[in-house]
Amino acid sequence: MAVDTSPRTATWTYVDGEWLSGNPPLIGPTSHAMWLGSTVFDGARWFDGIAPDLDLHCQRINRSAVAMGLKPLKMAEEIEALAWEGVKKFDGKTPIYIKPMYWGEHGSPGSVVAVDVESTRFALCLFEAALGGHGGVTLTVSPFRRPSPETAMTDAKTGSLYPNSGRMIVEAKKRGFDNALVRDMNGNVVETASSNVFMVKDGVVYTPVANRTFLAGITRARVMGLLRRAGFDVREETLSVEQFMAADEIFTTGNYSKVVSVNRLDSREFQRGPIARKALELYMDWAYGRSASEE
Repeated sequence: MAVDTSPRTATWTYVDGEWLSGNPPLIGPTSHAMWLGSTVFDGARWFDGIAPDLDLHCQRINRSAVAMGLKPLKMAEEIEALAWEGVKKFDGKTPIYIKPMYWGEHGSPGSVVAVDVESTRFALCLFEAALGGHGGVTLTVSPFRRPSPETAMTDAKTGSLYPNSGRMIVEAKKRGFDNALVRDMNGNVVETASSNVFMVKDGVVYTPVANRTFLAGITRARVMGLLRRAGFDVREETLSVEQFMAADEIFTTGNYSKVVSVNRLDSREFQRGPIARKALELYMDWAYGRSASEE
């Protein structure tokens, strides 16, 4: 029985000098990326005529390529310009996910396992995707852990890390939760399965210290800077599950949905707190240019 490979929303992909609609067949069964996972990607957002931090996402995809052993084929500025070109192919109303990608086509000479840097390919995929999550989410502590830099390619935003995230989410949903609170190999909280996480206690904002086991995101850094500029005490620290359970409020940040409150962590219920609301307000004011620039 044939599998439907058509995209679920309007989609355009730039590859090899042209824009293609739908889901073009780019990777075959002998491609290194298909077989051995040499893929990296990034994700930015367009909505209401703006694409917050698009330039930083285009810079990060090239850093990920280098970390994976691939060759960045385009300057970050070229990727950004292509993204704006692609946005014009949509209706101008529906939010868009902007996904630049690199992957390896062949193994290196003498070792099929290692990727041949000279076989690097590039694509830029844009597809419609609503901004969601602002009704709040529920979390449960995952039994699965984030790997350390010695055991996985944690310094790249690589597709090979995401099956682990996927199983975290599947396991959490089986227990009635939306997502999972995730720990590193030492048992410290680092993020959720798909976003960075913050907690608030006695007016102080805490987020797990970047220890190279998780992606310390662009939106995370933006929100931290905006909160500090607004006068909040924001601290990066090593944090435990017990500290999150005792928090006054919890919220997450990520490119896909920006700032989202946590309504429940396992048995503990939370209200959408004032700092989470303020963080989203500050972010959107900055994104729409309603406040002074925060660099």
